[in-house]
Amino acid sequence: MGVMKKIITDRNSIFIAFLIFIPFLLMLSACTSTYVAAPRGSVEAMPEWVRDPYTRFDRQSYIAIRGSGNTLAFAERNALGNLAAFFEQHIEINETAIERYQEIARDGRSAAWSVSTELETEILRHARFDSLIGAEIADVWNDGWSYYAVAILNKPRAIQIYSNIVDANQRMIDNLLDMPVTERYTLEAFSRYQFAADIADMTAPYLNLLSVIGGFVPPFRSGDEYRLQALNITRAIPINLRVQNDTAGRLQGAFARAVSDLGFQSGGTNSRYLLDVYINTTPVVIAGSPHSWARIEVSASLIDTAFGTVLLPYNFNIREGHTTQAEANNRAVMAAERRIIEEYTHLLSDYLSRLLPQR
Repeated sequence: MGVMKKIITDRNSIFIAFLIFIPFLLMLSACTSTYVAAPRGSVEAMPEWVRDPYTRFDRQSYIAIRGSGNTLAFAERNALGNLAAFFEQHIEINETAIERYQEIARDGRSAAWSVSTELETEILRHARFDSLIGAEIADVWNDGWSYYAVAILNKPRAIQIYSNIVDANQRMIDNLLDMPVTERYTLEAFSRYQFAADIADMTAPYLNLLSVIGGFVPPFRSGDEYRLQALNITRAIPINLRVQNDTAGRLQGAFARAVSDLGFQSGGTNSRYLLDVYINTTPVVIAGSPHSWARIEVSASLIDTAFGTVLLPYNFNIREGHTTQAEANNRAVMAAERRIIEEYTHLLSDYLSRLLPQR
C-alpha cells in the first residue's frame, strides 16, 4: 500500500528535531581522550577500567562498555559497537523520511517550514547515523600489543537528549496533521499522514532507548496507526472515471478495479479527483499480412480538479491481429484490459508512496 506525509509549518519544531542530531553525530568521531601509547612489548600498569569499567564510572549515571582491537580505531569502533549492542539495536534515522525531506529541500518546497539553508545542508549531509547519540569514548589504553577503549553513555544527559528528540518529533507530527477541515479527505492529507508515519517510525527506537536507561516514555502513536488513517482517507476519496470511446465499458471496469484495489471508491460527478481516459482504436494495414490488425491507444490522466493539475499521466498502445477486423478489435481491447489491471494499481500505488507534502 502506499505511505503518508505533509509538510510542517512550525519552523521551530523542525529546528529542534534535526538540529539536536548534528552535534552528537560529530561528537562520535571527535571525542576520544588523549593519551600516550606505550611502546609495543612494554609493561605498563593496566587501568582498573580495562577489567571493569564501572570501577571508574558510576552505574547510576553511566552505561560503560569496553572494547579492544589491534588498532586504536578498531578498539574505539568495537567499544561503541558493544555499547550499541547493549541496547540490542542501532539507533538510526528512518532513511525513507530523510529521503522525503531531501526531495522537498532540493525543489525548494521546504522554504515554508525549514529553519535555514545551513540546517538543510546538515540534514542532507547526514542521511543516517548508526551509533548512539551522546555516546563517547571516555578513555583508551595500550598494553604494548592491544588497544583498549571504554565507551560511555551519560544517562541523565542521554535522557534529556532523547526526550527532547521525542518531544520535537511529536510536535512535528502535530503541526503536520493540523490542516483545514476542507483538506481532511484529499491526497494532500494522505501525504501528511504518510510523512507522520515515517516520523513515528523514526521515533520508536528513541522511545525504546529511553525505557532502557530509565527515562520517562510518553504516549506515542505508532507509524502503523497513521498508515491506517491514511488508508481511511483513501476510502473516503471518490475518483470520478470518465472514459471516452469505450463502447463495451470493459476498460472503464479495468480502471475501476485498479483504483478500488487501493481502497478508493470510483464514480460520482462532484469528485475532486478525476481519472480522465481517452481510448482510440484504429485498423492497421500490414502489407502482405493475411490478417486484419487493430491498434488501441489508451491515454489516462489523474487530475486534481481543484487546481486543474495532472497528478499522474499514463498511456500505452497495443496492436493485435486476427482473421477478421472485428476480432482483431476485440483482441486489442482484451490486451488493453489485461495491461491496465496488471499495471495501473502498481503505478498508482507507487505514486502515492512517493507523494510529498506540498504546502
